[in-house]
Amino acid sequence: MTAQNTAVVVGGGLAGVTAALELADAGLRVTLLEGRPRLGGLAFSFRRGDLTVDNGQHVYLRCCTAYRWFLDRIDGTELAPIQDRLDVPVLDVGHAKGPRLGRLRRGALPVPLHLAGALACYPHLSPAERVAVGRAALALRRLDPADPALDGIDFGTWLGRYGQSARAIEALWDLVGIATLNATADRSSLGLAAMVFKTGLLSERGAADIGWARVPLGDLHDTLARKALDAAGVRTELRTRVTAVSRTEEGNWRVDTADESLHAATVVLAVPQGEAHGLLPQGVLDDRDKLLDIDTAPILNVHVVYDRKVLRQPFFAALGSPVQWVFDRTEASGLTDGGQYLALSQSAAQQDIDEPVTVLREKYLPELERLLPAARGAKVRDFFVTRERTATFAPTPGVGRLRPAARTDAPGFYLAGSWTATGWPATMEGAVRSGITAAHAALAALGRPRENPLQEAA
Repeated sequence: MTAQNTAVVVGGGLAGVTAALELADAGLRVTLLEGRPRLGGLAFSFRRGDLTVDNGQHVYLRCCTAYRWFLDRIDGTELAPIQDRLDVPVLDVGHAKGPRLGRLRRGALPVPLHLAGALACYPHLSPAERVAVGRAALALRRLDPADPALDGIDFGTWLGRYGQSARAIEALWDLVGIATLNATADRSSLGLAAMVFKTGLLSERGAADIGWARVPLGDLHDTLARKALDAAGVRTELRTRVTAVSRTEEGNWRVDTADESLHAATVVLAVPQGEAHGLLPQGVLDDRDKLLDIDTAPILNVHVVYDRKVLRQPFFAALGSPVQWVFDRTEASGLTDGGQYLALSQSAAQQDIDEPVTVLREKYLPELERLLPAARGAKVRDFFVTRERTATFAPTPGVGRLRPAARTDAPGFYLAGSWTATGWPATMEGAVRSGITAAHAALAALGRPRENPLQEAA
């Protein structure tokens, strides 16, 4: 096999695995290098006693066509099913008249009327606020998320222009936005927010239906992904950190690790932006220091194991509480003795990310008892937290001009990762899209174009 048919992918997260699979499926000889002892990047599992624990709760939507393609490619679709129809319980414990439960459900009418019934009955907004939300949604639908001008405006300011009250932002726009963007409206680019709401809620009737893994994430992103890579002929090296990437005199690329040097015509660098900055050879990007201006945002996950069942729904969102989203992870974790394991997903967690576990326990256990009356008499068997301090790139206004394209200024060198210019926020969907884009840019340059899953989904 000639040098032109060789590729090295640096990074074994979703972006790197995707790129490696696409390049190998096109007939290239691919080596995937990952510094961790596992694949999956920031969507992984670990053992805690008898439980298998996800580092954080990850969900996707029906509109996430690239991630759905990825699940299908690794034979994992049945393990991460999607709701038949969007249905989100929203519990408000801050209401003056006591706890109030509402639901965000979609109906059978065409877009945008598919959400009209849910909005009309949504108890967490006044009638006037519901009307104002409808008007803002129609205005949002007219925006073009790709318009560079939107990138410099914060979503909160735009919502204010369209008459959205603080309550409407809390009970609807931030309810969705914090979970998908990892930032509040006032700290989010209007371009990214428009993309999320247009694609997820205002494109197709079922676009926002929610899917999540009913097994540990490691079963998908590590075990099944490794099986798919092996079947595709990819050489996968774990616990292998890349120390340098350089151009050879022959015009190819040299990738150095502690144990060997690999030579390839194509390199896909699929690591976080800070790490990418340190590995980029000269001449690959015109202004490589822009990568350091892409800020990061944390996500905190609080894990609580009770001695009995305290939640009878698979998940819910909360208002009037520091708790954001609560998921039942009992079955997925392997807990079978009658207890229940709940995972609290806390996005935009700047205030809590460095708090001691004792402080977080004192904060969140009473909140769960407020939200779930059955928890008041239950014994807490285990309480722990997982922290991802750099979980996502921060979707701040202006971030769009900092995100680089997959194709660089150097032939044969490509970038992948959710922080690249995918048009999406930092999600599993964005990561997979970046890997597909990088791989197909490389194949086109090699004169070996193949059918692109993103075009097929479109």
